[in-house]
Amino acid sequence: MQIPAVWQTALLLAASNVFMTFAWYAHLKHLNDRPWWIAALLSWGIALFEYLIQVPANRIGNEVLSLAQLKILQEVITLTIFIPFVVFYMQQPLKLDYLWAGLCILGAVYFIFRG
Repeated sequence: MQIPAVWQTALLLAASNVFMTFAWYAHLKHLNDRPWWIAALLSWGIALFEYLIQVPANRIGNEVLSLAQLKILQEVITLTIFIPFVVFYMQQPLKLDYLWAGLCILGAVYFIFRG
């Protein structure tokens, strides 16, 4: 049984986004006492894995989604990954603003995916 291309894309983008989120933000928790270039090198190393997943995800998604739909899907996934990262990994409080941001992105999903 073949997984539909949209689901393949979403799953790969979610995995890629986990790497991206760590590459972009984990150094703020663990490398504050190091020079910025060490954090940059480590982040680039993590980002390599992100790109190895993200590029195939976008190629698969481009077969069944428009570029705008692909981008909005990625943004939804980014927020879905980012909020648990902020709350559980970075140990910052959950804010009501995350809900409002999510509702704005749902509006974007509606307008991009409507017939």
